[in-house]
Amino acid sequence: MIYLQLFLEFFKIGLFCFGGAFGMIPLIEETVIKHGWLTEAEFINLIGVCESTPGPIAVNTATYVGSVMGGPLGSIVATLGVVLPSFLIILLIAAVLKNLTNNKYFKGFMRGVKPVVVALILSTGSMLLLKAIGFVGLQEFRVDVVSLVILVLLAGVYFAITCLWKKKLSAVKIILLSAGLGIVVSRVSEAMGKL
Repeated sequence: MIYLQLFLEFFKIGLFCFGGAFGMIPLIEETVIKHGWLTEAEFINLIGVCESTPGPIAVNTATYVGSVMGGPLGSIVATLGVVLPSFLIILLIAAVLKNLTNNKYFKGFMRGVKPVVVALILSTGSMLLLKAIGFVGLQEFRVDVVSLVILVLLAGVYFAITCLWKKKLSAVKIILLSAGLGIVVSRVSEAMGKL
């Protein structure tokens, strides 16, 4: 039963998500928390890991959640569920709708979807930022000083490198830099007896 549930839930995620990874995060979060597959804290940590590892975030998340809930077969079923809709849609577009970009209905569809995708990406980014620095809910905000220090240091280093020295930082370098800052700041925090 868990295999069918994993497949169907991740199939829905793959079918109804536009805008790439950040468009999918709210739907993935709602699904895994609703079913009790992960807690909110586990999900936030998983997003950090998935963003730092190669591959699409939806595939990485589906593989991990499937593995936790159903072992190796669960990871295969969940991953298949999340990638199958995209595969089928692209196959359909390639086979049937060669002039899709000139189709007035497709153009109308894209005009309607683009603002939603932007809103989902902004909403997801904002919520991940707030949760990373201690936002629990509207009634509760526990500042995570370590995360806040890492955020400020990372923003400062990024600003210095890109604006002052006119160098471009790749995503890989930013991830490695933030991981290094996380290790250093966490160790200093522990040494100081928890900030």
